Amino acid sequence: MADITPLSVHSPSGTPKGAIVVVQEAFGVNDHIEDVCRRFADEGWLAVAPHLFHRTGDPKLGYTDMSQVMTHMQALSKDNVLADVDAALAETAGQGIAPKRTGITGFCMGGTVTLLVDTERDLGAAVTFYGGGVKEGRFGFPPLVEAAPHLRAPWLGLFGDLDKGIPVDQVEELRVAAASSGQPTEIVRYAEADHGFHCDQRASYHAASARDAWRRTLEWFDRYLLA
Repeated sequence: MADITPLSVHSPSGTPKGAIVVVQEAFGVNDHIEDVCRRFADEGWLAVAPHLFHRTGDPKLGYTDMSQVMTHMQALSKDNVLADVDAALAETAGQGIAPKRTGITGFCMGGTVTLLVDTERDLGAAVTFYGGGVKEGRFGFPPLVEAAPHLRAPWLGLFGDLDKGIPVDQVEELRVAAASSGQPTEIVRYAEADHGFHCDQRASYHAASARDAWRRTLEWFDRYLLA
């Protein structure tokens, strides 16, 4: 049987102004990720979320049950992650949207994948929300600080200072590494935000930081995908 990546596709009411690939957290393509896709569609974007856990059952996991998360994360590989993102890019291309008008964003695990895809594929822009693995490689990819100098498209990183899994000093190392890519890059740190601050289904949700990060995300994509 062919290894076909399931996709959640959300289309705007009119002709899409471009496309955004939305990469899931470590909890699957759950209600939060679907909601993010709908929000992009409401802004005029075609939004496509590849289901990275489809080889291990495509679950929607609860935010408090980390015991199940690791099983699915550990099954991921660089080749499979890129294949799933490529399936999303094939969907956007099939709807007539060029790579330069296609962006990628992701949250948590997906934020990590977002930066790495920006070093492996030619896209128009990327936005990472609190992606870990800054100093240690994941899924067969290099650490983010080693990958960031090879960014191919403008990249924005959004991090919370209270995130114990991504220390501020590592975020600042990543800022320097990304700046050396020659691409437009920016990192925004939120002093009152913890990991997962954008997700209103998590205890760590921080409304003010989430609103600002979403505004910046939309502005980043408008700036670099519609130029």
